[in-house]
Amino acid sequence: MNILVIGGTRFFGIPMIEELLKSGHDVTIATRGLSADSFGSRVKRLILDRTDAQSVRDALSGRRFDVIIDKLAYCSNDIKSVMDAADFDQYIQMSTTAVYEPKHINTVESDFDALSKELIWCGRPDFPYAEIKRQAECALWQKYPDRNWIAVRYPFVIGRDDYTRRLLFYVDHVIHSRPMHIDNADHQMSFIRSDEAGKFLAFLAEKDCCGAVNGASEGTVSVREILDFVEQKTGKKAIIEASGDPAPYNGEPEYSINTDKATALGFRFSRLRDWIYDLLDYYIAGLAHQ
Repeated sequence: MNILVIGGTRFFGIPMIEELLKSGHDVTIATRGLSADSFGSRVKRLILDRTDAQSVRDALSGRRFDVIIDKLAYCSNDIKSVMDAADFDQYIQMSTTAVYEPKHINTVESDFDALSKELIWCGRPDFPYAEIKRQAECALWQKYPDRNWIAVRYPFVIGRDDYTRRLLFYVDHVIHSRPMHIDNADHQMSFIRSDEAGKFLAFLAEKDCCGAVNGASEGTVSVREILDFVEQKTGKKAIIEASGDPAPYNGEPEYSINTDKATALGFRFSRLRDWIYDLLDYYIAGLAHQ
């Protein structure tokens, strides 16, 4: 298939593109062209500014794609610029479980109803992250019901290549005895491993699917369990104080993400507890050598 990937040159976009190439697809990546990628002559390239509707129109005009995977669609205006300019059979938007109001144990796709929420045409600076992502989905559900699209909802994506360093924050603060402010230490939460986040997007490019679909590793873990593991491995003690550095996962409720729809499509995510402690070991070892 002829597949356009908007973004995708870092983090879990890399295993996604590698999986598409492995499957024999003709891949074009669209970016601002400001940084190098690792794909060489295996991909084609387009230059566009995802936040500029005219730039999107200029880049996509006269081109047709079987699938567009859009990792950079944050707001309703982002959706509109591609939907109005592009010719495609299937569109896959990188959404987020942050759209749920709120997440809870066994969160299913229907828990966010984008059809009943007021659609606001907005840019990225207009609302906080969760709300602009909701508005992006509202645009899909309300204005483009006749187009074939998928909105993929992930919780926190973590892995050795995680540039956000959110999980690393907890390991670093324990090892270096830095006080942390944590408001949800015992809440069970969902995550997804970065390579599987990429592979699931590539998997969906070949599936007859529409609407929202969740992706997440099987099972949950709490910050308390993460800290206990790091303490046991390092002999250090987590310092939790109200005046400490605000922890990245603060404010998250206790929740889990239901992936029955993804399973029904034929994709099986790994068990979170089978790999998260190996990831923590990797972080611990890296900090020990600094």
